[in-house]
Amino acid sequence: MQRLRYRHLTAALAATFLAASPASAETLYIEAGRLIDGVSNEVRTGQCITIKDERFAAVSACGATPAGASRVDWSAFTVLPGLIDLHTHLADLGQSADLAAPMKASPAETALVGARNARVTLDAGFTAVRDVGTYRGLTDVALRNAIERGDVPGPRMWVAGAYITIPKGGGELNGVVPNEQLPPDMRLGVAATPEEAAAKTTYLLDHGADFIKTIATGAVLAIGTEPGAPELTEEQLRAVVKVAHARGKKVTAHAHGAIGIQNAINAGVDSIEHASLADEATLQLAKKRGTWLVMDIYNGTYIDEEGTKEGWPEEYLRKNRETTDTQREAFRRAVELGINIGYGTDAGVYPHGLNGRQFRNMVKYGMTPMQAIQSATGRAAVEMGREDIGAIVPGRFADLIAVKADPLADIAALEKIDHVMKGGTLVR
Repeated sequence: MQRLRYRHLTAALAATFLAASPASAETLYIEAGRLIDGVSNEVRTGQCITIKDERFAAVSACGATPAGASRVDWSAFTVLPGLIDLHTHLADLGQSADLAAPMKASPAETALVGARNARVTLDAGFTAVRDVGTYRGLTDVALRNAIERGDVPGPRMWVAGAYITIPKGGGELNGVVPNEQLPPDMRLGVAATPEEAAAKTTYLLDHGADFIKTIATGAVLAIGTEPGAPELTEEQLRAVVKVAHARGKKVTAHAHGAIGIQNAINAGVDSIEHASLADEATLQLAKKRGTWLVMDIYNGTYIDEEGTKEGWPEEYLRKNRETTDTQREAFRRAVELGINIGYGTDAGVYPHGLNGRQFRNMVKYGMTPMQAIQSATGRAAVEMGREDIGAIVPGRFADLIAVKADPLADIAALEKIDHVMKGGTLVR
C-alpha cells in the first residue's frame, strides 16, 4: 500500500512539474491598474514596472513599451509584491489523526510531498516562505535546494533544518514509540543541556539551515506537552543564540506561554512564534526589545473544525481551545502597542495553499488592510533580514501577484490570486 501511494504521488508530481515549466526570461513592462508596493501606504495608478534579469529595474509612470520589452497588461488588476509566509512546514506530511504518519513516510517521500506543497503555496501567491521545521531533519534543506536549482517549482525558502528541543519536548514526535527509538534524522535537534543546544545549532547550520528554530514551551500539537510550560531554558536558548548570531543567522522560538516567551526574549531570540498566552508584561517586553511576533491567528479555527471531524487527539483539541481566543486577544493588544508583527500561518497544520485565509483575521483583530498586506510583504522581509524580496522597488526580485478585486476594500481578495510571478517568470 505504501509503495502504491508512493507511485501515485510521483506520477502526480511529474504531471505538475511538466505543467509548470516556466517561460524563458525576458524584459517585461507590466502595466498595473493599482500598485501597492509593500513598503509605503500609497496606492498608485498609472504605473508601469520594468523587469529585467529577474529583478525590478524601474517603477514609473506608464509610457511607450521600451525597445526589446514585452508589455503585460495588468491594468484591470491590483498589483502587489509576492506574499511571504513566515511560518510554514512545507517539507512535512501535514497534520492528521495518525500520530505515526511522519515516521511512516521515508525522507524521500517526505521531500516529494514537500514538492507538492511548494507548488500549491506558490500558486497561492506566496513567493517566499520561512519554513520553520520538519520532523524529518534536513528534508527542508533538500527541498529548498531543489527549488533553487529549478528542479521543482516553489517559493523561495529559508529553512530551519530541524527543531532545537528538549527530549520529549514540543519539537519531538511523542506518543508513537519510545523517543530513543525514533529514527536519527527525527532527533537532530534534541538537546538536554546548553552545550548540546550549541552543538546541535552548529550541526544544523553546517548542514544548510538558514536560521534556527527553538522550542521554548510545550506545543498544542505534541503529545505530553503543555503550551504554557517552559521547555528550553533561558541558558539553553542563550547558547543557541550565541552560536547562530556569531554566524549572522537569526533565531526564532516556538513559545506559547508567557514565561517561555520571556525566556526566549531575554536570551536574545529575534522572533517568537505563536505567542498565544502572552500577557501584558510579556508584550511590553517584546515591544521594548524590538522582538518580532509571528502569530497564527487563523489556525485555531481550522484545528477546532477539521480536527474534530477527523478525530485528532482530544489532547490537541483541548489545548487548541485553551489558546485560540487568548492568542487573538494578545494579537489585538500587540497591534495596539505597535509591536513588530510578521505574517505567519503554520500552514501544514492546515492545507498548504490556503495561506491567505489569515488576512481576514488580522484585520478582524485590529490591523488595517494595508498593515496586514505589509506584514506579508515589506515587513516580513525586514523580519527575515532580506533586502531582496517583499517590495516593488528597483533591485529586488521581481516577485508579483495580481488580483482583480481591491484588497484594501476586501482583504479576502488575497485568498484567491489571479496571477503570480516569481523572478520575472509568470507562474500563472
